[in-house]
Parts: sequence; C-alpha cells; structure tokens
Amino acid sequence: MYLTIHNYFHRNQIRLKYSQTETVKNYDEIEHKYFKQCLKDFGIMGVEISSMADIPSGTGLGSSSSFTVALLHLLHTYKGEYVSKYKLAKDACEVEIDKLGEPIGKQDQFAAAFGGLKFYEFQSSGFVNVEPIIMKPESYKELEDNILMFYIGGVHSASAILKEQSQSVKSKHKTKVQQQMCHLTRTLKEELQKNHVDAMGELLHENWMLKKSLASGISNPFIDETYEKAMNAGALGGKLLGAGGAGFMIFYVKPEQQEKVRKGLSHLREMNFEMDNSGASIVFFDKENI
Repeated sequence: MYLTIHNYFHRNQIRLKYSQTETVKNYDEIEHKYFKQCLKDFGIMGVEISSMADIPSGTGLGSSSSFTVALLHLLHTYKGEYVSKYKLAKDACEVEIDKLGEPIGKQDQFAAAFGGLKFYEFQSSGFVNVEPIIMKPESYKELEDNILMFYIGGVHSASAILKEQSQSVKSKHKTKVQQQMCHLTRTLKEELQKNHVDAMGELLHENWMLKKSLASGISNPFIDETYEKAMNAGALGGKLLGAGGAGFMIFYVKPEQQEKVRKGLSHLREMNFEMDNSGASIVFFDKENI
C-alpha cells in the first residue's frame, strides 16, 4: 500500500485519488470513510492525497488496515510529528473499530505497522505484546521459500463474515475452538524458534480445520476443492488468508513437491511471496513541499 501527500493548489479544498477521485470543500463531503475520519481527526485541509496498492481490496490481505496505518503515518509526517509503530497500530484500531464500528480484530493493524515475522499477544487489558520470532537466517529463508501463495479470485465482506464469527464464538464450542487456535499459535512460535520450520505445515493444516468451523462464509466448495488438490499434490498444510470466502490461499510445500502443487493448481495465479521486515515506513520526504 503506497500513499502520497502534497499541498493542493486550492488551500480550502481536499483532493483525494484512489479507485475514484474526490474534490471536496469540507470533511463531511468525503465519501471514502477512512479518509473522512482521519482527515477530520487531524484537521488537515488543502492537501492532495493519492493511494495505490499491489492488490485489490476485499481479498483478505488486510488492505483496509494497511491503508489506515499508512494514512495515519502520512498525516503525522505531514504535520512534522514522529509516531511509533505501536501508536500507529493502536490508533488505526481506534479508527476502524471504535470510530467506524468495524467488527474486526487488531491483528491486521499491528502486522501492517510492525512488519516482519512477529508473535502478537492480545491481552484483555487492550495492550498488545509484540515479540519477534528469533530464527537462524537459513531457517527464515527456508520458511519463506516453502510458502506458496495463490490468488483464488473474488472479493468478500470481511465485516459480514467476522460479524457472524463474533456471534458464534459466544457458544462454548466456538470458544473452545478459538482457544485451540491460540494454543497452535504458541506452539508454532516455539517450533519456529527451535528452527523446526516444517512445523508450519502441520500447524497451518490444524488451524485451517478449526477456522472453517467458526463461520459459514469462511470456506466454500471451490476453496475446499483447491485445498484438497494442494494437499493431494504434497502440501503439508495451508489456509485461506483473511476473513474467508475469497482472495488468496497459502500452502506450506517442501521444495521437492512444489512443482507438483503448482501443476495441481495451474488454474490459479501464483503470487510471488516474500516476508517484509520494515512495516510502515516513510520512503520519501520533501520538506520544501510540506
């Protein structure tokens, strides 16, 4: 997700460029809810902001939260303010969950702000503990090389799926499922820090089987068929990314099985995959035009 900001020629207006273009004279005229909320919060006028992304929205890769984190970082920088990654993530959660009422969690905002391979622990107090996963460089490279990512198409409403999921987890059974998923996460952290990289495959599989039971919109016959094809071709595990229903799937596949999996999923578009370590970053700053 890339955002740029520049002084707009008309100092009493705002120009916004994303999948459409808006030119407004006050905040209430803004149609894009994230732009509207953040610009209103910061009290900024007379700017032109453009956004671009590597992937479309609604495909399960946290684009909305990445956008919010990037926009907050951009607006703080425009005002000449330093902001920590933790504050970026925390404030993005406040914008999306508290102010805009999205029925989502905090994981996307923290992942976008911090980047890298991290273990996140969301505490009941609201504090989020962020720990890096310590691995040998060769293990990190092995993990990266053994994850294949495919675009299965379509878009979904993460809010709708997560709303159903949040209602269903109130049952004792669903609560137990989520506790099991949390336990798998801790197990994966321990295994990776022992450089047992292949544990990713088995634990992804266990997690996906549990996740599918949380809400009806998480999977569908096409996703189930795709998953089965990958597993039959040699994948050790995988999952759909995001809330469910559409977007991207990843699979953990050892090198000797990767071509077989690619052949089995040849009807899908494979995406180049690598892990980012920078998180939210300012890549260019021209102080003469701010």
